[in-house]
Amino acid sequence: MKNLKLVTALAASVALPSAGFATELEVTHWWTSGGEAAAVAELAKAFDAGGDKWVDGAIAGGGSTARPIMISRITGGDPMGATQFNHGQQALELVEAGLMLDLTDVAEAEGWKEKVFPPSLLEACTVDGRIYCAPVNIHSPEWLWLSNKAYADAGIPVPTNWNEFVASAPQLEAAGKIPLALGNQAWQSNLAFGAITVAVAGLDIWKQVNVEKNMDVAAGPEMAAVFAAVGDARKLAAKSTVQDWNQATNLVLTGEAGGQIMGDWAQGEFQVAGKVAGTDYTCLPGLGLNAYLSTGCDAFYFPKNDDPEIEAAQKRLAALLVSPEVQVAFNLKKGSLPIRGDVDLAAANDCMKKGLEVLAGGNLLPTGDMTWSPDVVKQNEDLMVEFFKSDMAPEAAHAQWVENLKSGL
Repeated sequence: MKNLKLVTALAASVALPSAGFATELEVTHWWTSGGEAAAVAELAKAFDAGGDKWVDGAIAGGGSTARPIMISRITGGDPMGATQFNHGQQALELVEAGLMLDLTDVAEAEGWKEKVFPPSLLEACTVDGRIYCAPVNIHSPEWLWLSNKAYADAGIPVPTNWNEFVASAPQLEAAGKIPLALGNQAWQSNLAFGAITVAVAGLDIWKQVNVEKNMDVAAGPEMAAVFAAVGDARKLAAKSTVQDWNQATNLVLTGEAGGQIMGDWAQGEFQVAGKVAGTDYTCLPGLGLNAYLSTGCDAFYFPKNDDPEIEAAQKRLAALLVSPEVQVAFNLKKGSLPIRGDVDLAAANDCMKKGLEVLAGGNLLPTGDMTWSPDVVKQNEDLMVEFFKSDMAPEAAHAQWVENLKSGL
């Protein structure tokens, strides 16, 4: 009943038709793992409670598989009611082509500018002063997840940072463990590279390269050290043969692998498996070297539709996604952080509390797809795939990476 009242009030506040609702919206996304599905169910439950109907359009295979399908449908005249993207530049061309619904009236009526934190999340939804997406969470990709069981089996302490993790590899291997679990997908290799970059080089170097676009720093010794560390990661992941990220997470939660570099969404898998943060597994933001969060997030965009009833339902859903109740229910299941600071997260576990502490401390970075074009991001994904699948020297990968960045200037 609370959700019904909330949705009704939100709809009325932006002057939307409200007679009975009962509008079906197909919602496409790539959240298909156990933890992700549990989180999506919270969104669907809240939307349905308001009298509308969430028609789930999950696409397996992750964002790299789903995004082309989503974009093709939108540009081909078969739009869904709402669709997930990682906000930033992924949907920019669709917005510029006039294919996405303007949500500025919803955002202004609900005070998003005063409630969404950090402000960069809403800024990434804004094109020419208009708001085109509803952010739903803060996801940070740069965590090291460690199996307490694997280290207990090996008879050694759980590492407190990346350097200790690398040093522990021989003893893990002697105990029959895979040191580093890594799925065989391009984005996972690229995620590991990005996490190692800030952990080893630090926040200032990352900003000089990715924000200031300083190519001398990109080619310098600090980044050379990063590529050497990525070479270590390649060795540690040599016996990891799984495909999907959640399969790699499963190796950690079952104690078959020592650790995994993955986003905080991995926490949802541990939760579904009944594992307890701080007891069964350990989480290290910034790989334990430089604790920070990249302030990227998932957001929902709403393709334009000629049907006024569908447009009204789209705006009701957009408002609902940012509401306090939905923010709490969704993010506790997803393992991510809420996009507003005025919600009650008393139920947060040990790892989420670590993330909230970093967020409060202000160690924040934009994600790479907010600072580089999709072409550059794709080139570097391809580079990391080649690197992890071959014996390419770290020095050669470093040189090619710099050239990829220069192509985006």
